[in-house]
Amino acid sequence: MSGSGGAAAASAGSAPPAQEEGMTWWYRWLCRLSGVLGAVSCAISGLFNCITIHPLNIAAGVWMIMNAFILLLCEAPFCCQFIEFANTVAEKVDRLRSWQKAVFYCGMAVVPIVISLTLTTLLGNTIAFATGVLYGLSALGKKGDAISYARIQQQRQQVDEEKLAETLEGEL
Repeated sequence: MSGSGGAAAASAGSAPPAQEEGMTWWYRWLCRLSGVLGAVSCAISGLFNCITIHPLNIAAGVWMIMNAFILLLCEAPFCCQFIEFANTVAEKVDRLRSWQKAVFYCGMAVVPIVISLTLTTLLGNTIAFATGVLYGLSALGKKGDAISYARIQQQRQQVDEEKLAETLEGEL
């Protein structure tokens, strides 16, 4: 049993993740750290949310605890070493594109707020939602530099001038 877990960990570490869409190493770690902090805030807020007699608050709290587990499973599988399939799930999530992660994480964070809009659910899901936003921003890509932007603008002006010259020649 421990041999198969070690082999899965070795294969997960040696396989290059397909999610490297131009993300720098520090941004990738920022997203991971945000996911772990989001999981912690969801778990704590979910526990506080479950201490009530209102069924919608309890449902939102349970959903938040489930969000915390999924975030930890996806972003920090080493925290879930007691679960056999943790490395497999993390490997599959790493293959997802950034926009897919963004939609998944933001969607998970919005559901408890829709179930029960309280300060606890709002504050507890803020960091988890921010993780989705960070992944969404990485899906947009890098900002272009000023030189390439100026070059594109110059090419557009040249094309516009050529079209204007052609129309003027056609009128004569």
